[in-house]
Amino acid sequence: MLQNKTNVIIKPWIAEKATNLSKFRQYVFLVRKEANSKQIKEELKNIYNVHAIKINILNRASSKSEKKAVVTVKEGEKIEILPQ
Repeated sequence: MLQNKTNVIIKPWIAEKATNLSKFRQYVFLVRKEANSKQIKEELKNIYNVHAIKINILNRASSKSEKKAVVTVKEGEKIEILPQ
């Protein structure tokens, strides 16, 4: 289990498909391999002030230390990752 909860999210995943998901209130983040949904949810609330209602975690075959998290946020909330 990850001890330092402040470093669960490494960075937002910026790609065309990931950016298009924001229309559906879904955002993709690169997270540490040891992170679980509860830790990701807490950190999203602290950093972006949003409430995650669903988190899907995907293991990356190309990386032993990272995985991707697809996060769906509450209706009416959004995360500003890229400037408009």
